[in-house]
Amino acid sequence: MSGRRSEVVDLSVVVPAYNEEERLGPTLEAVTAYLGDNEGRWGEWEVIVADDGSTDGTREVPALQHPRVRLVTSARNRGKGSALRLGVAASRGRRVLVTDADLAAPIEELERLDKALSEGHSAAIGSRSVPGASIDNHQHRVRELLGRAGNLLIRTTAVPGIRDTQCGFKLFEGDRAREAFAASRLDGWGIDVEVLQYFRRSDWPVAEVPVRWSHQPGSKVGPLDYARVLADLARLRARALRPADLLATTLFLLMATALYSGRFFDPAHRYLPDSLQDQNQWEWFFAVTADNVAHLRNPFFTDLQGFPDGVNLMANTVMLGLSVPFAPVTLFAGPAAALSLCMTLGLAATATAWYWLIVKRVVRQRAAAFLGASLAAFAPPMVSHANAHPNFVILFMIPLIIDRVLRLCAGTRVVRDGTVLGLMTAYQVFLGEEPFLLAAIGLALFVAAYAAVRRDVAREAWRPLLKGLLLGGAVCLPLVAYPLYWQFAGPQSYKSVLHGDTAGNSPLSLLAFAERSLVAGDAQRADALSLNPTEQNAFYGWPLIVLVFAIVVRLWERTLVKVLAFTALAAAVLSLGPKIRIPLTDDILPGPWALVADKPLFESVIEGRVAMICAPALGMLLAIAVDRLAATRAVGTMYFGFMAVLLALLPLVPAPLKSQERAPVPAFITDGMWKSYVREGESLVPVPLPDPGAAEALHWQTASGLGFRLPGGYFNGPYGKDRIGIYGAAPRYTSNMLRDVAYTGVVPVIGKNWQAQARKDFAYWKAAILVVAPQPHDDALRQALEKLTGRAGRWTGGVWVWDLHEGG
Repeated sequence: MSGRRSEVVDLSVVVPAYNEEERLGPTLEAVTAYLGDNEGRWGEWEVIVADDGSTDGTREVPALQHPRVRLVTSARNRGKGSALRLGVAASRGRRVLVTDADLAAPIEELERLDKALSEGHSAAIGSRSVPGASIDNHQHRVRELLGRAGNLLIRTTAVPGIRDTQCGFKLFEGDRAREAFAASRLDGWGIDVEVLQYFRRSDWPVAEVPVRWSHQPGSKVGPLDYARVLADLARLRARALRPADLLATTLFLLMATALYSGRFFDPAHRYLPDSLQDQNQWEWFFAVTADNVAHLRNPFFTDLQGFPDGVNLMANTVMLGLSVPFAPVTLFAGPAAALSLCMTLGLAATATAWYWLIVKRVVRQRAAAFLGASLAAFAPPMVSHANAHPNFVILFMIPLIIDRVLRLCAGTRVVRDGTVLGLMTAYQVFLGEEPFLLAAIGLALFVAAYAAVRRDVAREAWRPLLKGLLLGGAVCLPLVAYPLYWQFAGPQSYKSVLHGDTAGNSPLSLLAFAERSLVAGDAQRADALSLNPTEQNAFYGWPLIVLVFAIVVRLWERTLVKVLAFTALAAAVLSLGPKIRIPLTDDILPGPWALVADKPLFESVIEGRVAMICAPALGMLLAIAVDRLAATRAVGTMYFGFMAVLLALLPLVPAPLKSQERAPVPAFITDGMWKSYVREGESLVPVPLPDPGAAEALHWQTASGLGFRLPGGYFNGPYGKDRIGIYGAAPRYTSNMLRDVAYTGVVPVIGKNWQAQARKDFAYWKAAILVVAPQPHDDALRQALEKLTGRAGRWTGGVWVWDLHEGG
């Protein structure tokens, strides 16, 4: 017997069986008759029945007595996967056919699979879902739907591109089949996916071949087996993760937590002072979104701020793609906790996504990819925006979109990839449009440079890329058309937000160190070279720039290095703005950004942010260099190379973001005292009115559960007949005057004209009460309000209150 098993045959047919007493006999008779009648076609063959611990008469089926049929058995029932592993291990064929005991795909379909292997594939799997397939007898409609849903999930999570993994009719190269099945671990129905995954990882080509198929009664697939397949898929996904990948993800999460450590563990009572008023604004965005979701209100508009005109939320950075999913967290734990958790997890997810892209497209060396992704996600401009600009640090969709665009260039599955790209793009619109525009600029620079360097690749790629982009646009547009219409033409929409000619970076900011650098930070220097602490958009430091220059010179022969270098350099130059001031001189040169500065969409961009494109480009160049260093055998080169990398990155390691004790909300708000003053349709007016420079009243409002409306506020809205975008509500005479008093402490001469104007403005705001909290110059504010209203305020709940209902 052992000598017979060692002989090689041309074809092995493996049939797994469990309690198949009724169906196994006809199947074996059909298989042996077909192979026996076609000896010249199939050569030497054998049939192996792998019994999985049957409890009926499966092992006594008469057809098992055929001289070319062998039975291998398991002591107990373990599952289809175990039976197949047993049967394939016992096979001797140069090719191995695996077929289910019901022979739903007739044995004659073997010819189609054999043809695919003869054309160079390592496996050919029968499919009911590709053109040319036919189904003579369908399953029950519910089972068909469950099968399709399962195949979609399998394609998405395990074996992209294969439409039908569960047909039960597969032909393999023998040695590769025995290797793949021996490496498998699943005992259930998921083994088909596991084996195909093994072939894919090994770069063994798999063909999906249309077959004729007919459902046979007596199926052993029960309702619980669908759940078991899902469990198998989860195990496959978990097993596919390398320990290095899990370690990288864990480190990214720890790095993000450390960055936010100053408020992560007590978000409700800690404030990031470098966020200026942005933390108040973003917490309000999360709170109002959750409130709209809970009460099924329009998520694109609210009048809780900017009352009575309201706020076009779609025209603001509300990030509905995250603030909506986080609504339960916001409602349960509050907006401060929701924003803190969202930004921490989002930053870690972004780093993980860049890591995934670098491993997949740039280098396979995990440590090199980790360093590159760390720079991409935790570069100084990212840390600056991490204070309170989640739309600029939660960018996990950008690497996925980049990868999908690169897949389109390959032209293998244009329809599928274009459709997925459209869905991804639509979701990114709800995460942040300006970061998406910056990513598009960076990708356009990359593609243009690559096309210039590799024209042969460009000639092959441009057609599928264009087709995929058009298809992606066709998928995306219907999903975002109405929200974009509301954004650009809905209530409180605006045309653009102008930032002047000073929003570009200084050339020196590209070489300087950021304020939050752990070892080299210089707050005074960084402040002089940036708009504010949240807009330190460059600050890569001269050591990193020198290192990258050396990398580019040393590895110039590599196409990817040339293209990444161009992308980073072009983005850095664009970030200097429409006018570039030469350092240490009064000379000003026109910058290339001037070509697009007045164009729609671009006119609202703070051009200094274009330098953020450099972060992933520099990260990938760094990963390439580290990967090359790790492969060198020259000890000296390795030592000095890694030392240079360390010295370049050390000044970029960020210190935790600054945090401080949050100003307490007055008891007048927290204890609900305001409720006895403010009626339905009226507003509570903090003095001075909230604006981008002082938006603490937004925190009052979220602390009250959004119980009252506020005039003024911190958002983007229209101003004037031209509807130019400004920060905050359109100013009124009284709000301007009270703001001046709050800043200067000087009360102007207030006569009847000011009093009449104040009455108009109070009526416009539908003001119920005026509230002055303790603050610098609060005495001057009280004097101004006493003169405007003709009476003194009342001290209650830690604030001064003027009830405008009194005296009519």
